[in-house]
Amino acid sequence: MSGKTQTGQETYLLGVATTNPGDKYWQRDLPSLFGLQNKKNASIFINSNIESRYLSLPAADDSGRIPEETSLELWHKHRKQSIHAGGTVITEVLKELNLKPTDIDYLVCVTSTGFLCPGLTAYFVKEFGFKSNIHRIDLVGMGCHGGLNGMQPIVNYCRQFNKGHGLLVCVEICSSAYVIDTTISNAVVNSLFGDGCAAAVFGPNLSAIACKPQILGFESHIATEEISAMRFDFDGSKNSFYLDRNIPYVIGNQVDQPVNALLKRFDLKIRDVSHWIIHSGGKKVLDSIKYALNISAHDIRHTVSVLRDFGNLSSGSFLFSYQRLIQENLVREGDYALLMTMGPGMSIECCLLQF
Repeated sequence: MSGKTQTGQETYLLGVATTNPGDKYWQRDLPSLFGLQNKKNASIFINSNIESRYLSLPAADDSGRIPEETSLELWHKHRKQSIHAGGTVITEVLKELNLKPTDIDYLVCVTSTGFLCPGLTAYFVKEFGFKSNIHRIDLVGMGCHGGLNGMQPIVNYCRQFNKGHGLLVCVEICSSAYVIDTTISNAVVNSLFGDGCAAAVFGPNLSAIACKPQILGFESHIATEEISAMRFDFDGSKNSFYLDRNIPYVIGNQVDQPVNALLKRFDLKIRDVSHWIIHSGGKKVLDSIKYALNISAHDIRHTVSVLRDFGNLSSGSFLFSYQRLIQENLVREGDYALLMTMGPGMSIECCLLQF
């Protein structure tokens, strides 16, 4: 079956915009900037398969090190950079699609790198003049899989009411959640995450020329026995992110379950998927997924390149990879694409598209 048999409006992913706030840092330079004299800690940076990242960091002091920021400074950084970067991608994606803010009926903002009340949706409604009765959700704390979770209410709304457009904004200022010290656990986190923001618009395909993918369905999988494998701990006066060393193995052992469940609903097999857009969770995580699903290095080339150039961008990573797929200009009508994100919970989220 083709899969394009949903009730209500057929809903498409119409466009994506991305940006990276902060400054570009070469991965090889960061251990000394963070004051990591221990060779083991420094090697975590060097062996990460990351070449560069964008980070919003204060200038190095006279010793050549990045000074540690207070919790208040980190909060202000998250607020300032989130509003600025989010505004940038909203402007770009609406301009690309020739849409006005008043054309948007549903707004979802996703972040895990800081807490604001009111949330980012309220700031963007004020800044852009979105309708005062716009439907909106702020998703805070879901982590790297939150982008696909944020897509679901938008797609459901468009289908149910057979009209309208939805806007997803993933804003992750990961350098607002850094704790700089000499511990191995914080070295792992600080070696991986970068600052990034992405926006995507969903709705009816109004163009007869462009090949836009239709959203066919979602599938979720949460392994609650591993609920503590990714988490924020309160470290003194700051939130400190923790990553368990067994995460790649947990994901590798379970990733086939949501993938096969989703494909089965559309009478498809893994071999029917032409394009894999996977969250850039790290080299070992990607290797475990590649092995578990028997997909190739070519299949995850965009995910690998995003990890190389930007690091792990948390909830918006998959939209960066999707953007590179579109820019490659090799997608053909009828192709299936599978989006996958992983994060705290332990959660694996999947979405099936067809061009």
